[in-house]
Order: sequence, then structure tokens, then C-alpha cells
Amino acid sequence: MYKNVTLIEHPLIQHKLTIMRKKDTKTVHFRQILKEISFLMGYEVTRNLELEQVEIETPLEKMQSPKLKGKKLCLVSILRAGNGFLDGLLDLIPSAKVGHIGLYRDHETLKPVEYYFKIPDEIEKRTVIAVDPMLATGNSAIIAIQKLKDRGAKHIEFMCLIAAPEGIKNFETAHPDVTIHTAAIDRELSDIGYILPGIGDAGDRMYGTI
Repeated sequence: MYKNVTLIEHPLIQHKLTIMRKKDTKTVHFRQILKEISFLMGYEVTRNLELEQVEIETPLEKMQSPKLKGKKLCLVSILRAGNGFLDGLLDLIPSAKVGHIGLYRDHETLKPVEYYFKIPDEIEKRTVIAVDPMLATGNSAIIAIQKLKDRGAKHIEFMCLIAAPEGIKNFETAHPDVTIHTAAIDRELSDIGYILPGIGDAGDRMYGTI
């Protein structure tokens, strides 16, 4: 149905997502479960990382053994909700470099407005995983990915918790070379740009600012 989408349907992820969707799930639990899901999704997103053989010495003998090839990974959080997704990935890949792109959605135009951008050096030599829990209209993610490309990033993956069909279509049109990894593809967008049935505003629920 979609050209470049990986749907991660692991039972634990789907169970935890159900808890997050419930409107009476408390902020502390919402935040913790989001972190747990991002940790689990991280295994799938990093499945195809390139390896190289290096010589090591075990307590018994020398051997050739695989290690990740090239520069350390770069995880890029699309603020502010992306930080909740970032934490689980950092537990999985604690040596990763981290970047942040600050965007907020104008509630009248539904267009993203940039307020912050800082990423590690040598981005062109790193695999980049950009994270944001929601892919709604796709506008913020599209702009964030373009800014990474403008700085030289060549290998980019995008990870979200929930995606709307409209957002996927827009994203694939803008960035056909970037894979979307998501735990769910929901029905549609509301007339004010929220994913239905969705989980509400991920940032507000994560930080208790509803």
C-alpha cells in the first residue's frame, strides 16, 4: 500500500500502544510507556545497520568479530514530543550522538515553525534516525528531514509511533528515499490536523500540559 513504510507490529508494542491510547492513562505512565516502545522499536529500526569484522581477543584466543561500521549513529529529536521517543533509543544505543530540531505547529495554518536546530558534526558520515511520535500532516517531519539533508545527511530513517495516511503520502512524496518506521497507521486526520483515533497531543500528554 505504501512504498517505503515499515509497520512494526510486535505484540508487546501493540499492547503498550493500547495503554497509551486510553484517555485516562496518567502522564507518568504515558511517558514511561512511550520510552519502552521506542526501545523496542529501536531493534527493528537498526536491523540493517552495516557491520564490519574486527580482530579481538577473548580470554582464550583471538578471533574476527562484527562491530558497527563507520561513525556513531546520530539520533535527532523533533522537539518537543520527540524527546520522549529519544529516551528509549538512548537506553538502547547510549553511545549515539544526539541532535535536536525545534518545530511547533501553528494551530491556525497547521504549518511548522522552526525555533531551534543543532546537530552533531560530520552528519554526512552518520546514519541518522529522526524521531517524532506523531506523523500527522507530515509537515514538521518533512521540513526536519530536509534540513538534515541540507546539512549533508545521506542515510536517514524516520521513526514514529503513529502515522496518518495523509502524513505518509505527503512524506513519501517529499522524501521517497527515507523509510518511515511506525507502530500504527491510523484512519485519518481530523479537520484540525489530529490523528484519529490517535492518542491526542503526544507532547501535552507526555508533559502534563493539556
